[in-house]
Amino acid sequence: MREITLLVAIILMLHPFQHARSQDVAQDTIRVVHLKDVVVASQNAEGQIIRVDLAKIPVNTSQDVLRKVPGLFIAQHAGGGKAEQIFLRGYDNDHGTDIRISADGIPVNMVSHAHGQGYSDLHFLIPETIGSIDFGKGSYYADKGDFNTAGFVNFHTRRSMDHSMLKMEAGNFNTLRMVGIFNLLHNQAAGENAYLATEYNFTNGPFDVKQRFNRLNLFGKYNRQLDEHSCINIQASTFSSGWNASGQIPERAVSGGLTGRFGSVDSTEGGSTGRTNLLVSYTREISPDASWSSSFYYSRYKFTLYSDFTFFLEHPDQGDAIRQVDDRDVYGMDHTYTRYFRTGSGRLAWRSGAGLRYDDVHELELSFVTRRKEVNEQLASGAALIANLNAFTSADWEIGRWMISPGIRADWFGFNYDDRLKPASGWQGTEVVKVSPKLSFYFDPARNLRLFFKTGMGFHSNDVRDVVSRNGKQVLPASYGADLGSTWQLAGRLLLQPALWYSFMENEFVWNGDSYGVSEAGRTRRYGADLTLRYQPADWLYLDADANYAHPRLADEPEGHNYLELAPVFTSTGGASVQLPNGFTANLRYRYMHDRPANDDNSIVAGGYFVNDLLLGYERKSWAVNLQVQNLFDVNWNEAMFAATTRLAGEHPNGIEQLTFTPGTPLFAKLAFSIKF
Repeated sequence: MREITLLVAIILMLHPFQHARSQDVAQDTIRVVHLKDVVVASQNAEGQIIRVDLAKIPVNTSQDVLRKVPGLFIAQHAGGGKAEQIFLRGYDNDHGTDIRISADGIPVNMVSHAHGQGYSDLHFLIPETIGSIDFGKGSYYADKGDFNTAGFVNFHTRRSMDHSMLKMEAGNFNTLRMVGIFNLLHNQAAGENAYLATEYNFTNGPFDVKQRFNRLNLFGKYNRQLDEHSCINIQASTFSSGWNASGQIPERAVSGGLTGRFGSVDSTEGGSTGRTNLLVSYTREISPDASWSSSFYYSRYKFTLYSDFTFFLEHPDQGDAIRQVDDRDVYGMDHTYTRYFRTGSGRLAWRSGAGLRYDDVHELELSFVTRRKEVNEQLASGAALIANLNAFTSADWEIGRWMISPGIRADWFGFNYDDRLKPASGWQGTEVVKVSPKLSFYFDPARNLRLFFKTGMGFHSNDVRDVVSRNGKQVLPASYGADLGSTWQLAGRLLLQPALWYSFMENEFVWNGDSYGVSEAGRTRRYGADLTLRYQPADWLYLDADANYAHPRLADEPEGHNYLELAPVFTSTGGASVQLPNGFTANLRYRYMHDRPANDDNSIVAGGYFVNDLLLGYERKSWAVNLQVQNLFDVNWNEAMFAATTRLAGEHPNGIEQLTFTPGTPLFAKLAFSIKF
């Protein structure tokens, strides 16, 4: 793998690069931005806040990509190659069940995934190519469909690059990362530009079983202005990854001396995955008041995961290791028409669109295995065809200081499944329709203050195997939500965004890919409060903090037995960033997760943590160096935790229910050097 990366870099360096300065669109501009640049009376105030955050606190790891969203927490518990577990607004989203994630409009969530519904692996993104991030909490956005219950996140890669760059990072645990970004083409007269980026990662991690994690990424983007009013974008990416994992271990395995904190019970855990994306998008300005955009995408996806959650509970002799396989092609397109109208003293922005996504799933497998290859028992093997046809319309009607934003969305799903363990059944299928209305109000009592009240319905789809078994009945339960809050900017230096929110789900059930069955919680209710604070007392100093409280409960269970497992209760992130004119930068970050229930009666508690990271950097015109220190104070913390019934060798056949965990990263330092040309 390393040799391949070096060969690619050498070939690219021989290319006759053109170094004319790029003319990026607004989202890609990398000029110095400040808090005062945020326009409070804007539909995209949240995205503008993140844009300032990106400028002051740059993304340095693939994990940082998701952590940029205020209130969003992640946990990695399978060797670095598995998608992160996501927490937001009182939701344990698993790997993406209740949060819609996309990159340049390409959906990241995988429907009916072998491991979990909505599985979202963002590791095909190279952090240095990210130009901006759009996000929204709640289900209030007509153009966002499946999985948009707790919120959505859309990453935008840069349209073009100002320069080429090579970076090398090295750190503890035999960690190595290399990045190359190459400005291939810039033709200002033709409105044409292109760049290519590549990344290679390797680490053994802090675990006793060496992770041998490696990942290779390639990404290319081409843009051309076709005429004065239209342009086309073509981009492609591919990545492949393989790793070993230590998985979750029971607390008693450590306290009893069976293994250390960074040990494992089953050393065969790990996996491999890869994804190739192709995107073609076209935009046209039809008139000064109307525009059209279309995008067409294709993804080739493969995934194999080896896990062991119960050890010797199901198979005392051979062990309970499982293999999950997902192999699919994804096809899709989206079209949007936007039109602006003048209405007396007001203004109306009308957007309508339609889209199609089609998943051709060649293999969904779940098997008990030994040493990854010997199949002991096959629980699932099948193929699926899943189609989603959708349409939406929405408006932003500005009347004086008011803006009213109604919208409605309709989704049609076609589910088809072929169970290869029951060949006589053949293909089975069903259809489901979901309509989701939205309505929000905004009021601007002053130029620097916006009040808002958002409402809307959302949903997440469920696994094709469960949908077909239920014959399509009650398989897309709705979520209902509301937000009441404000965005307030004081003197261009202080920005506050408080919000109260409420969320209700008709039925919270998810297919469990690890055990081939449905985890059904019933009706759930959540409410809470968010506070975003940004303060820039001087151009060189930037302070930020996000605090998020949630009260998640099962709606129909008695008090004391109505807790939602692993749902976050209180989280907070923040830090201080220093950027001096001489090129020196320093960032001190913190993240805090409070204790939370690990089961429905709170008898097992997932312990909280408080972790600090430090980033020091020095940059000149053509080179830069930085030092990143994770877990600065070397605290013992658990990144992922689950209440599970497990059986270790020699224990009672019924097993023991106890907290299992994956330890968080200990003190970890990484030094990086980059050159620009």
